Amino acid sequence: MTPRARALLLSGATTWRTKAEPAVGLRGLVMSDGPAGVRGETWDERNTSVLLPSASALAATWDEALVEDLGGLLAAEARRKDVDVLLAPTLNLHRSPLGGRHFECFSEDPELTGRIGAAFIRGVQAHGVAATAKHYVANDSETDRLTVDVRVGERALREVYLAPFEAAVAAGVRLVMAGYNAVNGATMTASTLLTDPLKSEWGFDGVVVSDWGAVRATVGAALAGLDLAMPGPDGPWGEALARAAADGGAPAAAVDDKARRLLRLAAWLDALGGRDSPPEPPPPPPLPSPRPPTGPTASTAPTVLPAPTPPTAPTAPAASTAPTPPTGPTAPTASTAPTASTASTASTAPTAPTAPTASTTAPTPDERRGAGRPAAPAPAPTGSRAAPAPPETSALAAPAETSAVASPAGVRALARRAVAAGAVLLANRDLLPLDPERLGTVAVIGAHAARTRTQGGGSAGVFPQDEVSLLDGIRDALRGRAHVVHVPGPRPDGPAPPLDPDDCTDPRSGRPGVLLRVLDADGRELYAERRRGGRQLEPRLVPGAHTVEIGARLRPRTAGHWTLGVAGFGRMSLTLDGRTLLEGEFAPSTDDPAVVHVNPPARYATADLADGRDVLLVARRELAPGTGRATVVVAAPPAPDVTASLAEAARAARAADAAIVVVGTTEHGESEGHDRTGLALGATQDALVRAVTAANPRTVAVVNSGGPVELPWREETGAVLLAWFPGQEGGGGIADVLLGRAEPGGRLPTTWTAALADAPVTRTRPDGGRLDYAEGLHIGYRGWLRHQRTPAYWFGHGLGYTTWAYEELTVPPWTRAGDDLTVRVRVRNTGARRGREVVQVYLARPASALDRPTRWLAGYAAVRADPGETVTATVRVPARALRHWSVEEHAWRTEAGHWRALAGRSAGEVPLVADLEVVDASSA
Repeated sequence: MTPRARALLLSGATTWRTKAEPAVGLRGLVMSDGPAGVRGETWDERNTSVLLPSASALAATWDEALVEDLGGLLAAEARRKDVDVLLAPTLNLHRSPLGGRHFECFSEDPELTGRIGAAFIRGVQAHGVAATAKHYVANDSETDRLTVDVRVGERALREVYLAPFEAAVAAGVRLVMAGYNAVNGATMTASTLLTDPLKSEWGFDGVVVSDWGAVRATVGAALAGLDLAMPGPDGPWGEALARAAADGGAPAAAVDDKARRLLRLAAWLDALGGRDSPPEPPPPPPLPSPRPPTGPTASTAPTVLPAPTPPTAPTAPAASTAPTPPTGPTAPTASTAPTASTASTASTAPTAPTAPTASTTAPTPDERRGAGRPAAPAPAPTGSRAAPAPPETSALAAPAETSAVASPAGVRALARRAVAAGAVLLANRDLLPLDPERLGTVAVIGAHAARTRTQGGGSAGVFPQDEVSLLDGIRDALRGRAHVVHVPGPRPDGPAPPLDPDDCTDPRSGRPGVLLRVLDADGRELYAERRRGGRQLEPRLVPGAHTVEIGARLRPRTAGHWTLGVAGFGRMSLTLDGRTLLEGEFAPSTDDPAVVHVNPPARYATADLADGRDVLLVARRELAPGTGRATVVVAAPPAPDVTASLAEAARAARAADAAIVVVGTTEHGESEGHDRTGLALGATQDALVRAVTAANPRTVAVVNSGGPVELPWREETGAVLLAWFPGQEGGGGIADVLLGRAEPGGRLPTTWTAALADAPVTRTRPDGGRLDYAEGLHIGYRGWLRHQRTPAYWFGHGLGYTTWAYEELTVPPWTRAGDDLTVRVRVRNTGARRGREVVQVYLARPASALDRPTRWLAGYAAVRADPGETVTATVRVPARALRHWSVEEHAWRTEAGHWRALAGRSAGEVPLVADLEVVDASSA
């Protein structure tokens, strides 16, 4: 390749692809967001994905083998979608409970984050897909994330925030993503931290890719360790970098190193050697006919349209020969048009993609740099709603070993097992597990029960093929045994949701969904198709596209004052039966891509609607540079009377043998692009839990959130179970836990505060553009211990269905600095059921000359035992757990002298203590 070609290689070709270079047989690499699923290159609800529990739920498993298996499942999904690079895992920390993206990060602790992240990476890359450790570094909150300058001390940076990325490099991660933020005055895409320690000290030989749009300047980023600027084709590199390289502004050696790294990655991915790039994803086929109606009521879960099987040999659609451009959505007639129409002229008809050509030239061993890209089976679509249930037994069996999962049943079973493994039983007053044989009626209460929030908001979102709500999971588990009653209770606080196919129809075909149209500047239709719902983030653009329109016939089930709206930027309008409800120019308030392209704010109007009388709702937005194309139409019925809703919930609970009340956060409460302003679930949800608990003491409160929330009623309920954002199989997995088919395996990866005011670190808003990490090393449980405060639930806390006695801690009398340490903890199962315990080992240095945490996690191991059985957990404490970063020497050092090891079941419950001596390596 010429020097210019090498420089041009370092910018994206499209939003999700790198450039191809035929001269060396290099195809473009395809990237996709993660970490809970693999979306692929498009935001299209017809391109469905397997949806796993959120990252916070995976960390709650404290189970690296399971996380590896789940990584393998995601790799298979990536291979199915022709994705080479998964943009996951997220290794930022839960510094403050207000972080809006907690659900996408693992933990507040660097050791747990590093170990779970490394397992995720191993699982993904074992099957030939490259993982990406992101967002390097200290990108731990969302407020002003594009411009914030994080000021963090050198020691905290090394010991806390860089530590998970160092573990990722040690695990062999292929890419590291540089964040939007600055650290200590330098924007991360131009920071020296990309070179030292990442590439020099740690020996990272992979690719440093920018977060999307994070590169601010050509030469500054080129002189730093950044290797690939995404997305493309526009941006500050491209031709500008080629000119800088030719002029000497960007050293040729630096450009060559970047190109070499990209080619090395391509070789590992089998992207060198002549195989063509996978085709651009074709438009999905039209939505199929809906399932037969079942007469949904307020208590039923939403009907989900099954996704079609992607075509194996797509062909170009025929151009319309005699179109009559419609002026807008019309009522369905006997001669309705097809659900998807092509452009008005042959010149704008989409071209057919070609099938990929099989690779004929394999990379050499040197190119591959190892065993190469392993094969991975592609999971089949996830199929029917009910996933296979685990065997119902009175004792918990050890989970079966899993390998690559290929069958639909295997995919769903593994995802379901992950739900139970990460579910955290926060409190249990002899209520759980519920005995199905003693249940005649079960009241399932709360809006989140029927519309369970399975994932967080933002770029990590995917479109699951199907989702099992908690209500559906409980109904499936108790079918034929007990009567399940659902009462939604008061509506949770939050904005109006997007139009749902349960509530609207395409005005052209009459089928469930909406009509999406793309118009030219004169209002002529260029393209139209039926889509599933009102949230359309990437309407297909065709030549001449000027306006996006979404039309739907809305059938109100409740009369009264409805809230209607449209979200997006630019010039927008909303009409109801031809009457304009709102119209105006709405300029973007930020250039944050998560807001512009994924979660734009909505503008609202109100209208009085009659029960059962269809109305035609039409939203339009003009396309303009810098405003994206996301268009979302929202609608919400009048909120039910809170007092009446609470009374109805209490009556249902009182008449039941047990009540399960489900509460949680909303997409606008936990999402990329903004931090939370508080941890309260809202007055109505708190009142709902209290009303149900007062009516029936046999009440389980299930919390559906991705991060900490305040639980002011936690001492009043019979049990509190944290479900997290549980993914597509959430309902089945949580039902398994509630009914004792599986033990709740989760332990908190983050400390939960009783009240926001009690948390030691809360600040996420910069002051003058700077966010000072003044707490240093003391985040999470470390801060709680330092301030001698007691949270609601400690890091590491979680109950199972048995009890444990911690009997003995054995440590060697001394260890040499720089050596690993083996600690043994003897525990006994004192309950009546087989169970699993996560044994945690912490270190302390009571007489240290340095500022240190009171104690910090050094290692952990899980054990299983039958009732009455005694087992010993062997915990490896790595040498890094004893070291500290010397700011004076800019090097790692280990203090000699008296140390202390502590063992227990959480950071706040460590009943076993033992002393040990650390000696200098030179004197041992």
